[in-house]
Amino acid sequence: MKNVEQQSLSGIVLERHQVIPVFEKYGLDYCCRGKKTLSQACAEKNISLSNVKEEILLATESSKPILPFTEMSAEQLISYILIHHHFYVKSTIPAIINHLGKVVAKHGDRYPKMSKVLQLFIAIKDELEPHMKKEEHILFPRIREVASLLLLHKEINFAPEYISASIELMAIEHDYAGQLMFEIRDITNNYTAPEDACTTHRVCLEELKAFETDLHQHVHLENNILFPMAAAMMNIR
Repeated sequence: MKNVEQQSLSGIVLERHQVIPVFEKYGLDYCCRGKKTLSQACAEKNISLSNVKEEILLATESSKPILPFTEMSAEQLISYILIHHHFYVKSTIPAIINHLGKVVAKHGDRYPKMSKVLQLFIAIKDELEPHMKKEEHILFPRIREVASLLLLHKEINFAPEYISASIELMAIEHDYAGQLMFEIRDITNNYTAPEDACTTHRVCLEELKAFETDLHQHVHLENNILFPMAAAMMNIR
């Protein structure tokens, strides 16, 4: 990976999916802010570029072969997203809200910021649940339909907006959910539990951290792989 510092964050991840844990460690957003170069992103966060480059190299050299997302068909990629990410979001949100609610109810006076965290996460829930329904019932079926026509060598008579309008909306909603998670990360000091925090408090912070990691990977697969693939199928420029 020559001149990696001048590559975009999303471009680096597309080439070497193994570096995702490195980016997560340093809070480098490769999905919603993936157009920034590694150099720019590190400078903005006052992170050592040389340290990040070294860890990227180690991750690339030592990691095992990964699932080739960039080689998947649209159908394979959609199925993966539904099984691994949509299911995760739907099953995890209720548990996190339950744990946050317990912390706020029992220790809200000691940790008033957790009330804000709960409000933000409920906002994420209210954003992601209808968002996923729109993907599952509108955008993904349309992408599958176009992909099927291409496989059968049939003419595509849909206007570009048939897919592009939904893609644009989904990308905006991705940005909003990502910003809400960023606020939670900031409020919780990178999901760091107070020394005297109870077990539930510590558990929900770990759950939130894992949720953000999953969200980044989820959005990356859509914004940087599936959506460009769909746009290419429709010859959208």
